[in-house]
Amino acid sequence: MRHWAPTRTRAVSAPPATMRGIVETAAGLEIAEIPTPVPVGDEVLVRVHAAGVCGTDAGTLADPTSAAPSTPGLDVAGVVVRAPYDAHPLAVGTEVHGVVPYPRVPGAYAEYAVVPPGSLAVRPDSLSLVEAAAVPVAGLSAWQAVVEVAQAHRGQRILVHDGASGIGHLAVQIAAYLGAHVTTTASGAGAAWMRELGADVVVDTDTTRFEDVLPDVDVVIDPVGDRPNGAGSRSLDVLRPGGLLIAMHPWAGYAHDTEGRGIRATDFRFSPDGQTLATLGRLLDDGSIRVFVDSVLPLADAATAHARFDEGHTRGRIVLSVAA
Repeated sequence: MRHWAPTRTRAVSAPPATMRGIVETAAGLEIAEIPTPVPVGDEVLVRVHAAGVCGTDAGTLADPTSAAPSTPGLDVAGVVVRAPYDAHPLAVGTEVHGVVPYPRVPGAYAEYAVVPPGSLAVRPDSLSLVEAAAVPVAGLSAWQAVVEVAQAHRGQRILVHDGASGIGHLAVQIAAYLGAHVTTTASGAGAAWMRELGADVVVDTDTTRFEDVLPDVDVVIDPVGDRPNGAGSRSLDVLRPGGLLIAMHPWAGYAHDTEGRGIRATDFRFSPDGQTLATLGRLLDDGSIRVFVDSVLPLADAATAHARFDEGHTRGRIVLSVAA
């Protein structure tokens, strides 16, 4: 239960009946006055200070069949303003970060959010709330793919695609921390940055096709998918017999494409987990890994943040600043 041990607290005020939040309209993402969510059962109400921008947020909004609430946002960092009971480990005033169960409830692009306590951890001492908002989805995705699925270990050869991305830059560091031989793909100035983060080999995708230069690898971690340049399906050519493809955005027919090639493939979906988030917090606090914030935009500029994310040229995470 260490992930509930409070380290820093703030004074809080009672939440209002309504709040500022982002809603999806026919014109796009706009800021509006919406009802403040009410926690149910053991849920915690968090005053949001910052919200990370991730592919799941953009993907859900882009899905015309989605029946999701119109306020997106998974990554949250803020202050507990309502706990299930007085002596709850996540006491009122505790600074936390974690994952909002969007799209079941309105997301973190708002002044308040309800979060299950098991999806939260205390903010790492070394991070601001803005930096803490960059960790949950990317950090949990990277850890669970590298540690739980790939079972990274010393000498294992792992290829991480898009190493400069939110998930990628953390996966590179976690795999290197565990002793794996890490190769990653990056472009331009990102190549030098990847070496700083611990990558053993960096393939500059501006000049080189990775399948032309890589020997057999044990595991490919692919947060990109098969668009726009077919990196996912091309990865099948660099896996050794018995190797594993972890496809975070699997393309149609990915399982069929691996049949008969003697390699394994799995899709992937991260799980909110406060205890794992606390483990990542300890690695961040002792300097074993670092999280990078590409840019910080005000909540009202959520549409701009999504457009910037979709361009795919960010280094680390984009974060929305919600409250001071």
